Amino acid sequence: MAEVALRNLSKSFGDDIGVAEMTMTIPDGAFVVLLGPTGAGKTTTLRLISGLETMDRGEIWIGGRNVGSETPAQRDVAMVFQQYSLYPHLTVRENLAFPLKSPILNTPPDAIERKVAEVASVLQISHKLDNKATALSGGEMQRVSIGRALVRDPSIYLMDEPLSSLDAKLRTDLRVELKRIHASLGATLLYVTHDQIEAMTMATHVGVLDHGRLVQFGSPRDIYENPNSLYVASRLGLPRINILPADVFGNVPTGTRQIGMRPEHIIQGTGQDATIKRVEHLGDQARLHLSLQGHDITTIAAPDTDYQPGAHVKIAPRNPLCFDAQGNRIR
Repeated sequence: MAEVALRNLSKSFGDDIGVAEMTMTIPDGAFVVLLGPTGAGKTTTLRLISGLETMDRGEIWIGGRNVGSETPAQRDVAMVFQQYSLYPHLTVRENLAFPLKSPILNTPPDAIERKVAEVASVLQISHKLDNKATALSGGEMQRVSIGRALVRDPSIYLMDEPLSSLDAKLRTDLRVELKRIHASLGATLLYVTHDQIEAMTMATHVGVLDHGRLVQFGSPRDIYENPNSLYVASRLGLPRINILPADVFGNVPTGTRQIGMRPEHIIQGTGQDATIKRVEHLGDQARLHLSLQGHDITTIAAPDTDYQPGAHVKIAPRNPLCFDAQGNRIR
């Protein structure tokens, strides 16, 4: 595996900015998640690293080597796409073996068989090895797609929302599986998603992108607890952070225009009177949807709560996040 360094990386598509002056270091062995909405530059960043797109400016270093002028094959990366990139006329075994038959790798046949068997076992598809790709379910096809990357030992794995088209249970199962695979391989992995749960549960580092710019980079906990802007604060957390005008509760630093309150950071039983609009019972917790001075607020309560719509509850913020008129954090 290898460290990957981006230095002032930029790419535009006509008047549209794909990536803007991005500088980021992906540590050797890290699981880095790029997080942001559609159009933030996540996929473009992957394609630039892989060599599928040509950068306008900047440098890309993989394992201490400047790869800006190298072809995708020379860069020694493995990419998993959102859509299943399989050969439908080949069996699962043949699909998994295909990358290892590249003249560049020159892998011996016995090593190919051994590696295919290992990856199939890890992904729990050993019993499907002789099936054609067209005979697989969506989840199985994506496992094979991921397996085509895992059979190699590249410098970095690049994954572009590989779980987004799967159902909720399989997505959860594969999240756990990918995290386990990362730990066992010690792989360097760059993963793109707009799913904040994937970012929080899988990543060692999170990079938050906004219109092609890297606006914050750090551990999931640090990004969640110490966002540097309102934009970053809104990217992580489910339910989403509550944003209110600064004067709703008062007692905020000078220059504060808005405050952010995580649902778990709202104290119940003291403060201002809010009306319960709806209660969601989720098993391990209950979510209270409140109205306070015309503002919608979501907080959480014990799973056995007996709150009813229309009832009133007093609430107050605990360590709210404060933001100025431009959405920058005031500490």
